[in-house]
Amino acid sequence: MQYETLVGVDELAQALSADRSKVLVVDCSFDLADRRAGRRLYEGGHIPGARHADLEEVLSGAKTGTNGRHPLPERDSFARAMRALGAHDDTQVVAYDNAGGMFAARLWWLLRWAGHRAAAVLDGGMAAWRAAGLPVETDEPARAASGTFSLRDALTRTVSLDTLRASLGSGEYLIMDARAADRFRGENETLDPIGGHIPGARNRFFRDNLTDAGLFRSAEELRRDFEALAGGVPVRQWVNQCGSGVTACHNLLAQAVAGLPGAALYPGSWSEWSAQPGAPVATGPQD
Repeated sequence: MQYETLVGVDELAQALSADRSKVLVVDCSFDLADRRAGRRLYEGGHIPGARHADLEEVLSGAKTGTNGRHPLPERDSFARAMRALGAHDDTQVVAYDNAGGMFAARLWWLLRWAGHRAAAVLDGGMAAWRAAGLPVETDEPARAASGTFSLRDALTRTVSLDTLRASLGSGEYLIMDARAADRFRGENETLDPIGGHIPGARNRFFRDNLTDAGLFRSAEELRRDFEALAGGVPVRQWVNQCGSGVTACHNLLAQAVAGLPGAALYPGSWSEWSAQPGAPVATGPQD
């Protein structure tokens, strides 16, 4: 069976038991405040056979100072990285992390951006795996034989800074900001030099996609919330953004789980927008 959004811990354990060669498990653990923490977490215990993909080194591209904190990698570079992890075109990739899918969703989105459908996030991540009493290992697996992962037509959409900026006030796009409400309002900003949000954006904190147990909420609940936020605006007009294009992918995953696929990502997000001279900034609650 092919998984394209979420996979549960029991389902993943069964898939690994049935044929480990068909599944690539990728540990995306990371900490925005300590970039070495992800590797330490991986080395401290990971799903057997899992390989580590660092947000800065694998899931992001080169920074210019104005293109955001986590710009997209070049598609060719990303494909090479996936081949180095052992991925083939028919490999089921399952991403997980230590943060409710915050970073794993970025890999899920990148795989779809590369045209790879068999990509899923482990619901509940490492915490759910451990809670289920499933095995954990600390040794890194032997280096993988190079895979045959290739680029295909993208299954995702992006909107650029210039396009989004030119559209402000037109009603062409509905911007959904995945950051915490205080950062959206322009308060307690610690990651970017300017606080606030893109004028007209609506706030949908990505952690609202999760239950108290750290699992994704039901499709019905997620659909209700996103449709209420959109207020009748069609999905094809939705643009997801956050601080640097990472947690916006969590909202995109939640939308797919809800049966609302097709929204776009603004990859540069607030960290790119706020670095542009003269870019309009709004503060306070959403309009």
